[in-house]
Amino acid sequence: MARQRLPFEIIYEDRDIIVIDKPAGLLTTHTRLPGRAARESQMTAENCLNDYVRKGQLKSRKRVWLVHRLDRETSGVMMFAKDERFADVVRDRWSELTEKTYRARVEGRLDDDSGFFESYLRDDPKTMKVSSVKDPAAGKFARTEWRKIAGDANSTLVEVALKTGRKNQIRVHFSEAGHPVVGDVKYGAKKAKRLCLRAVRLVFVHPFTGKRFMFEVPS
Repeated sequence: MARQRLPFEIIYEDRDIIVIDKPAGLLTTHTRLPGRAARESQMTAENCLNDYVRKGQLKSRKRVWLVHRLDRETSGVMMFAKDERFADVVRDRWSELTEKTYRARVEGRLDDDSGFFESYLRDDPKTMKVSSVKDPAAGKFARTEWRKIAGDANSTLVEVALKTGRKNQIRVHFSEAGHPVVGDVKYGAKKAKRLCLRAVRLVFVHPFTGKRFMFEVPS
């Protein structure tokens, strides 16, 4: 992948991590393309950062490691590790070490000031969609907490705290509650200019030093 200007802002960087503000529309990592060359040439946040840490030197062994993901159309705070061992530890202890906060605009009016959703989520590879299932053995537990910020008869702006990090979790929970995220056609919303979902804050505790970080981006 040829060295190029990064299509996002680096919020923070040290010897262990790189934190970015991922734009909507940019893949986090490659899709299932055949061949390493094809995968590494795809425009993704991961590939852009690999090029960044290699400083354009294709033979460099430097790279970044995924520790979590954001959906393609979701923007906001995202963290990568710069060391494989460090990445393994962070992934294994993700729920313990991090707190993620999102802002979302959902369709319709939410009458309550706050609430939460809990269910077991299953990813269906045939439909490429996630849904709640009754059998705990068939899915993964997910809890989504929210509070209302503002709203009208047509939509509600909410702040969302993830207590688990499942694929499409926020989108599925609000959709199943009858209030899909604005622009989320995949989960039943009306078509809009964009998906109104943004990761605005990531709190992270370093697993080795205990230092606490808080990374925020404008909503």
